[in-house]
Amino acid sequence: MAGYRERTLVVCGHGMVAQRFLEELMAREPAPDLNIVVFNGEARPAYNRIQLSALLSGDADAGSLTLKPGDWFTRHGIEVHSGESVSAIDRQEQTVTTSAGRIQRYDHLVIATGSRPGQLGIPGEDLSGVTQFRNFNDTCHLIEQSRTRQRAVVVGGGFLGLEAAAGLMRRGVAVTVLHRSGHLLNRQLDPTGGKLLADALTAKGMDILTSTSPVQFLGRDGVRAVQLSDQTVLSTDLVVVATGIVPNRELAEAAGLDCGRGIRVNRQLRTSDPHIHALGECCELNSETFGLVEPGYQQARILAQVLADDTSTASYRSSVIATRLKISDVPVFSCGVQTPDETTESLIWQDFETGGYSHLMIRDNRLVGAILVGDTGQGTWYQELITEQANIARFRAQLPFGRQFCEVAA
Repeated sequence: MAGYRERTLVVCGHGMVAQRFLEELMAREPAPDLNIVVFNGEARPAYNRIQLSALLSGDADAGSLTLKPGDWFTRHGIEVHSGESVSAIDRQEQTVTTSAGRIQRYDHLVIATGSRPGQLGIPGEDLSGVTQFRNFNDTCHLIEQSRTRQRAVVVGGGFLGLEAAAGLMRRGVAVTVLHRSGHLLNRQLDPTGGKLLADALTAKGMDILTSTSPVQFLGRDGVRAVQLSDQTVLSTDLVVVATGIVPNRELAEAAGLDCGRGIRVNRQLRTSDPHIHALGECCELNSETFGLVEPGYQQARILAQVLADDTSTASYRSSVIATRLKISDVPVFSCGVQTPDETTESLIWQDFETGGYSHLMIRDNRLVGAILVGDTGQGTWYQELITEQANIARFRAQLPFGRQFCEVAA
């Protein structure tokens, strides 16, 4: 164990957001008397979870996912305990107890425990062959399963479910996707965009059933079929459940911290205990939780400022977040408003030959939402327009054709 120093910062969890926080903190050159101890429940040091789909599909190897080599932590004097999670917090004594029985004192505690996959709560969910796609171990398990399984049903047509489906297809498994909503990626796309994505994936061999959901998984020793809400039965020997996430708040809840769906924090990511902060997918701010990595990165930057400088007034403000995905080589972009209403106007462009589609939503001559499928090259510029609330009146008619046409028109 590292020698005693005057102040100790303990970090619970070592995912992408926790690692970004450490990097942001190191960039601010914290006081040399700060001892940093990280407890990571996973056996691997922080890795790029976004690349798990590439690992599943065979486009990346396990080693390439690691975010920082071991000597980075040594150079910065950061003590990391992988495979050892925090099991309890004693707020009065300001200590944590780990799964290995270690007791560690803290002056500041950062909870970055992330989230876990949601459960369906239906019969058969505990059968062998029913699995999830969330972390490195899940991905390795799916790769192993793909060697012997012939058919898979993926429950959930969000980005995690579609990435799992695409990866399994690349490994030769026949895949059917079940999605409760009427169109794929319903949190990112409009119905037309969702249908275009479904058409493109269907053309690649993926079976997609929308407006449907499972009521039970059937089998004795392992899953053998999925029964749907319309009583249809689909034969399968593998099921992947990817239907949303649940913030891991239990550690904080047991310690008496204020929790809702997640661990409640203020704009400086401070919990109801002034010595404890939380960030990323486990936290909740003004009834909002965070399922994407980008808000977590922004929170990491703010928290590093706060902990590096006791007088800092830095505070986290929700910003315009864009979703950029590539599902089975079909690019998708979504930013801002995703559903038009009586206050918005729509500019829609569609190329029936290439499958390209854009739906731009405008309010008071300002772009407030953009959905792109197929050709997403203008996504970054559209995000800038949304973030800056720029007046687009001078080039409104040219907006669907991109920045170059708009600059000429302006």
